[in-house]
Amino acid sequence: MSTRKNLLIAACYTGALVLGMVLGPKFQKENNKTNNELTNRLQSDEDGGKLSQVLDLIKENYVDDVKLDTFQNLAINEILNHLDPHSAYLPPVEARQFSDDINGNYDGVGIEYQLLNDTLIITHLNSMGPAAKAGLQSGDQLLKIGTVNIAGTGATSKKIVELIRGRQGTLVNLTIRRYGVTDEIVYQVPRNKITISSIDVAYLLQNKIGYIKVSKFGAKTDEDFQAELIRLKKQGMKGLIVDLRENGGGYLNAATALADQFLPENKLIVYTQGQHEPRTDYFATRAGNYEQGKLVVLIDEGTASASEIIAGAIQDLDRGILVGRRSFGKGLVQEQFNFGDGSSLNLTVARYYTPSGRSIQKPYLHGKAEYFQEVSNRLSSGELLQDKEHLMSNLYSTKDKFFRTTSGRIVYGGGGIMPDIYVPVDTSKTNKLYYALSRKAVLNEYVYSYLIKAKRPVNLNSLSAEFNISNLQYKKLVALAKSKNIIFSAKEFDVARHLIMLDLKALLTRFYFGEAAYYHVLNEDDHVLLRSLKEFK
Repeated sequence: MSTRKNLLIAACYTGALVLGMVLGPKFQKENNKTNNELTNRLQSDEDGGKLSQVLDLIKENYVDDVKLDTFQNLAINEILNHLDPHSAYLPPVEARQFSDDINGNYDGVGIEYQLLNDTLIITHLNSMGPAAKAGLQSGDQLLKIGTVNIAGTGATSKKIVELIRGRQGTLVNLTIRRYGVTDEIVYQVPRNKITISSIDVAYLLQNKIGYIKVSKFGAKTDEDFQAELIRLKKQGMKGLIVDLRENGGGYLNAATALADQFLPENKLIVYTQGQHEPRTDYFATRAGNYEQGKLVVLIDEGTASASEIIAGAIQDLDRGILVGRRSFGKGLVQEQFNFGDGSSLNLTVARYYTPSGRSIQKPYLHGKAEYFQEVSNRLSSGELLQDKEHLMSNLYSTKDKFFRTTSGRIVYGGGGIMPDIYVPVDTSKTNKLYYALSRKAVLNEYVYSYLIKAKRPVNLNSLSAEFNISNLQYKKLVALAKSKNIIFSAKEFDVARHLIMLDLKALLTRFYFGEAAYYHVLNEDDHVLLRSLKEFK
């Protein structure tokens, strides 16, 4: 029995050996074939190229579970980081919000708010919006959106927008706390289409001079601008100031359409050109509503992109006068490419050139990371705004190539657009205290935490005439600033008192009487605007 068992084991080993000799080469051949196919795949650009193959390998072979979407976003952002500062990848939520903001409409409830110390305070309501119709008021503190508690939870503006906005017709419960009311109040608010004009304010200044402030260039900017322009002309407008300060741009077509309002037919407004984009010229049509008449355009370091297209055309064609400070210097055009998951890629596809042929794009070093780091290094905390203007001018202006306007005046390319009349920052009323209070939003918090709880003013005139803060209110401001690590003396406050009081009054005015009243107050002491009015005499 023992011998028979040993013979059987020996036969099994012999059979396994023979089978291995027969099948081994076959398996080796198949294995080599698989490895060769994998190697060939990695060495080719087929099926999405090397980046796609690496992600596939991670998905199929990595030891732990990973979120590939995160890796894809990291890879995309790293690639874009080495292009220019303005090419950007937008995840689905950000892409939708970007589109809503630039188009000036979204599905929501129609509120504006301020986040102060983890507390959301409603600062303004769209008078025709769902929230106002439901009964919410300025000054209400929003505690919950639906079942989500947002008070004291560190909720971000992005998260709040995601919760409030939604499909038109759907309902959202808003739980609020109201000053003077003990119990919380719950409002059921239907979401609806909210339209926001890109015209902040339009009214007549002294001597019938029209003033229109444009905040961005969206789908309806030209339409809104024309409506305000016609209204002011009916009121007897004798000149026009267009305020493009802090206007970061928007749609190129919206900018050329607005520029068309000022320029005669067939005048070149701007042209674009890129490696894969042939030259495209944009000309004025006969549709302008203000082709004659005195025109002043206000610009500053926040005037960028589409705003600079208008400023460049007005200057190069000698149609009007630019007043203010050097513009931002963004002479690149982005095109939006949408993906199936709702995300999008805003990719720079061309440069734009003013009518004289100049590019006003400032150098962006090696990529957006280095670009922003350089600016950040040079504009470190504690530096004043006039230092910023000086630094930006020195860092990014280039005068190695000049151009001529229609009348023969010399203008320069590179580093933004220098205005015809330069108005520096008024340093006599500013100091580090004022900028620290503004940077840390202390004045906003002070208004919404203390001043709105006082007696409501009868009208704008009474607020402007009577506005002041008591000694007790001043002490509260000092305490609030101290909580933000801002320590100052009475002497430092006195230097900046004028601007601090002006900002407080303007913020309080906006709370009670809206956006137009806010700009009425600020414009009374705007030295750039006051300087521009001299050009109409």
